[in-house]
Amino acid sequence: MKNYILLCLIIVNVFSFDSYAQQSKINAADKKYDSYAYVDAIKTYEKVASKGYKSEDMFKKLGNAYYFNSNFEGAAKWYGELFAMNSEVEPEYYYRYAQSLKSIGEADKANRLLGEFNAKNKTDNRAKLYEQNVNYLDQIKANSGRYNIENAGINSKYSDYGTFVHDNKIYFASARDTGNFSQRKHKWTGEYFTNLYIADIDSAKVKKFKTDLNTKFHESSPALTKDGKTVYFTRNNYLDGKKGKNGEKTTLIKIYKATLDKEKWTNITPVSFSSDNYSTAHPALSPDEKTLYFASDMPGTLGQSDLYKVSINSDGSFGTPENMGKTINTEGKETFPYVTDENEIYFASDGHPGLGGLDVFAGKLGSSGTVSDIQNLGADINSPKDDFAYVIDPETRKGYFSSNKDGGQGSDDIYKFLETKKLRCIQELTGTITDAKTGVVLPESKVSLYENQTVLNSIIADASGNYSFPVDCGKTYNVRAEKEEYETKEVSITIGKVSGKTNLPIALDKSTCRVTIGDDLGTCFGIKMIYFDLDKSNIRTEAAIDLEKILVVLNENPGMKLDIRSHTDSRATFKYNEALSDRRAKSTIQWLIKNGIDKGRLTGKGYGETQLVNKCADNVPCTEAEHQENRRSEFIITAL
Repeated sequence: MKNYILLCLIIVNVFSFDSYAQQSKINAADKKYDSYAYVDAIKTYEKVASKGYKSEDMFKKLGNAYYFNSNFEGAAKWYGELFAMNSEVEPEYYYRYAQSLKSIGEADKANRLLGEFNAKNKTDNRAKLYEQNVNYLDQIKANSGRYNIENAGINSKYSDYGTFVHDNKIYFASARDTGNFSQRKHKWTGEYFTNLYIADIDSAKVKKFKTDLNTKFHESSPALTKDGKTVYFTRNNYLDGKKGKNGEKTTLIKIYKATLDKEKWTNITPVSFSSDNYSTAHPALSPDEKTLYFASDMPGTLGQSDLYKVSINSDGSFGTPENMGKTINTEGKETFPYVTDENEIYFASDGHPGLGGLDVFAGKLGSSGTVSDIQNLGADINSPKDDFAYVIDPETRKGYFSSNKDGGQGSDDIYKFLETKKLRCIQELTGTITDAKTGVVLPESKVSLYENQTVLNSIIADASGNYSFPVDCGKTYNVRAEKEEYETKEVSITIGKVSGKTNLPIALDKSTCRVTIGDDLGTCFGIKMIYFDLDKSNIRTEAAIDLEKILVVLNENPGMKLDIRSHTDSRATFKYNEALSDRRAKSTIQWLIKNGIDKGRLTGKGYGETQLVNKCADNVPCTEAEHQENRRSEFIITAL
């Protein structure tokens, strides 16, 4: 009996010692994990796991360590262990597990998990995007087959990524052997730190960018100005031999700026909006070089990293960075922006519906900076792994992107491509502005393109009266032509559904309208009535178009005052018609006030059916056209 008790005590002590030893290793791995030394953390965690130790926290960290290194096979394995222990984990793990499963080809299981993620976290922008694009794989399929892709010929067995083309040379980041015996490895990835390299276009000869831009830490993603005299690039927070650190003693990354002076890069400084406490990275210049786009996790960021823009002032200083908003940014990662002169922004994201990891997307960039119509570029560019750093020449449709997809030489590789078919069907809307009576062309006419009451673009017609706008196939637009001494004219046009050209000539009539006090300004413009939806008083698109004509005259004649009168036909009750017409008159006034007209210049009233212009009173048989004569809006001039 004593021997049995002694044996039990020995076993307990052994297990206690083993448990203590495992916990000690876990604690050591946690320290490595917390300091972003993911490669070392993985080694320790996996040794512990191989001995049968199980822990939700350890499985989360193992999955994350692989996920943040874009090793989705490893991430899927350990997230799978996590879900085997407990399927009721934080919603973020549903998303990461789904992304990892997509990357290893288990799309059906991934989509089921995305459905559960959506149910658990409906406020998450990624959940909303998935709900809106449940059939996202159909869109990806439709956008595929548009590229000829090949290895760029400049890759090594290490990480190569992040291209920029300037003056027939390609600049990129690489972790290849720099010839330095003291090469240092990054604890996050286990790879050597990257430097900037350069190669001639269509040449496999690669040279290190031998400048002070390169240090012993990471440099990547350069963006040069057109004159080649200024460069923005990403670097670890390291300057003049000193590392900057945040509150957790971690060295983050910053965007730096340098200028070329006598063939030497000088004035290397971090941009003013950078910080030791958050990262800024992957700069991209707008075509006019007045705006810098970049990725950051600065305060106000929605996810792991968001896309931002900042104005570049004429003296080279910067404005205040602006988050580009929820249409493009998610709770995931948005990074590597690139903007073209076709008002398109390309970027990488793991938050928008894709094939797994980072996918490349394209969005339309509005004049106010808003992003719309975001689409996945398709399965030529994108893969189940990370695809990013997409750049394209809008004229030749040639470009580069980076990926760690299967079949590459290193952990990341650079690919070159030719886009054989554009993502969006684009037409050219053209026309000539002429005098309606003589046919003479009207140069310097102002021509504006509208969609849903929003001005998309305004230009001045050339010396031959010609205008041109790029437009999307299948959409309906309004084109407004204006010329001094001519009546403004607006024409609606629906663009065909295939690429090509649509011609829309516009002939303007000479302005013959001369008004005085007591006249109806609406008659001058042929405005018979301001259109409202049936039984409602909110301004419709057609109404806003006509009201803008009134608005122009009021702005050009600051002394003019109007009495706005709204009339109905005799159908419906007297009381109802009176109230409805009054609401419509007041709605018209409010629209003008909202668009800058002083309320003291406007009066108005609804007259209902009290001022019929024909016989069509109650119970009098009338045609629809006769009733229409009574439904009218008047803009009576009361002062000039």
